[in-house]
Amino acid sequence: MAGLETYRAKRDFGITAEPRGRVARSKAKALRFVIQRHAATRLHYDFRLELDGVYKSWAVTKVPSLDPATKRLAVEVEDHPLDYGTFEGTIPQGQYGGGTVQLWDNGTWAPQSDDPRGDLAKGQLKIVLHGKRMHGRWALIRLRDDKTKLGRKVRHNWLLIKEKDEFALPGEADALLAADTSVKSGRTMEEIASSKKSKVWHSSRKKGARPDEDELSAEPAAIVKKKIHPSHATTVRARTARKH
Repeated sequence: MAGLETYRAKRDFGITAEPRGRVARSKAKALRFVIQRHAATRLHYDFRLELDGVYKSWAVTKVPSLDPATKRLAVEVEDHPLDYGTFEGTIPQGQYGGGTVQLWDNGTWAPQSDDPRGDLAKGQLKIVLHGKRMHGRWALIRLRDDKTKLGRKVRHNWLLIKEKDEFALPGEADALLAADTSVKSGRTMEEIASSKKSKVWHSSRKKGARPDEDELSAEPAAIVKKKIHPSHATTVRARTARKH
């Protein structure tokens, strides 16, 4: 079920200028998506899909790959309000998510099935993107969760995979690295960070609090090679190799 309770619990809106937001009633015929390039402790890409009045969100640890054979780790994070989808600017260092945020891609998306909510719950969401940089068929496939360590919450890891279509570039996993400017302002990350006109959000992350999407480690090969949940009928490799 969509909601913003976790998002709000992480923030003190008496301090931060981030939008408190609400679960929206969208009248748009097309669902929106946005990708925000986020230079926090480590550079990553915040991938957000509009569904049920919020942005379902994942932190993708590397630039999305146009090569169907190269899978990208995507860590599921809390739902975000739709107001968040237009933000570009800086969050002060030492704050929750501290770093530069660039609007790297946006557009609309559509599910490949008639039941995207069910697909999301099953951990097999297949979509079609109509963005400025990302196009065509993509898949989000959930991995089996690790056992919870003492004092640590369960994290749901997914794989973001480009499916084979006319927009795929086999062998060119890092082709989108060349796209380093904002689709909103045309600025680089450095220009956003140094601009006095950049919007600044002050977050309320407490000292000693465990980082979330703002402090991701490099993409571990062990996670990418993990088995898909047994309930999935086929492997990721079979799905990406199959033509539609």
